[in-house]
Amino acid sequence: MTATLIGIGVGPGDPELLTLRAVRVLREAELVFVPVLDRYGADGAAAPGRAESTVTPHVPPDRLRRLPFALDDRGGVTARRERAWDGAARAVVAAVDGGAQTMAFATIGDPNVYSTFGYLAQTIQAWRADITVRTVPGITAMQELAARSGVPLCEGREPLTLLPATAGLALFADAVSGPGTVVAYKGWRRHPELLAELRRQGRLGDAVLGRGLGLPGEHVGPAAEAADDLPYLSTLLVPARRDQRGGKL
Repeated sequence: MTATLIGIGVGPGDPELLTLRAVRVLREAELVFVPVLDRYGADGAAAPGRAESTVTPHVPPDRLRRLPFALDDRGGVTARRERAWDGAARAVVAAVDGGAQTMAFATIGDPNVYSTFGYLAQTIQAWRADITVRTVPGITAMQELAARSGVPLCEGREPLTLLPATAGLALFADAVSGPGTVVAYKGWRRHPELLAELRRQGRLGDAVLGRGLGLPGEHVGPAAEAADDLPYLSTLLVPARRDQRGGKL
C-alpha cells in the first residue's frame, strides 16, 4: 500500500480555528509530525512550537513526533536549513519503512502559504515515489486578523497582495501604492520601516497589526500603536482606500 503524508493547516494558533477536516485527519493519522526550532534546552529537548501547542487538544502525546527545523535562520538556503529539511524527510521515510501508512504534518496557517511543510514535501517527493503527499487547507493569520479587526480583506475589483516583509521595503512600498489591500507577514525587525513607508504614503491611519494571534497575550489594534518588540510571526493589514459602499464594484 502507498503511504500518505498530509500537510495540515492548523490556523494561526487558536485550537478552535482548526477545521473539522483538519481535526478528523489529525485524529485518524498514525503519526503527527510537528515542526520545532532546532535549538535545545539544558534537558536536551526542543521547546514545543506553536503548531504542537495548537494540535495538543486533538492528538494523544504518544502519536506526536517533533521534527527540528532551522526556523530562525535567515538569508536564503543555508547549510543548517538543508540539514533540517533532510533530517525531517529521513524521519518520515523511517516511519514509512517502519510500517506507518497515514502521517500528518501540522503547520501554522495553511500548508501552501509560506509554510515549512513545502520544503519537506518537495524532499519527500524527490526521494520516495511511493509516498503520496496531500494537504488540508487552514485558516491564515490574515483571515483571523481581518475577522478580529473588522476590516474586510478585499471588495469588488480590489486586488489583494500578500507578501513577507523579509522580501524588502521596495516590494512593500510598491504594493501599498496600488489600489488594493496589502498584507505583510513576518514584520518583526522591519516593522519601524514599514510604518515609516505607510506614513509617507498616508496609509498609516487605517493599518492594523496582529501579534501572537490566537495565543495568550495576543494584540490586535492600530499598527501605529504597536510595540517595537514584535514577534517574527506578526501580521500587518493595510486595507484598500474605500470612500463609499460598493465603490469598487
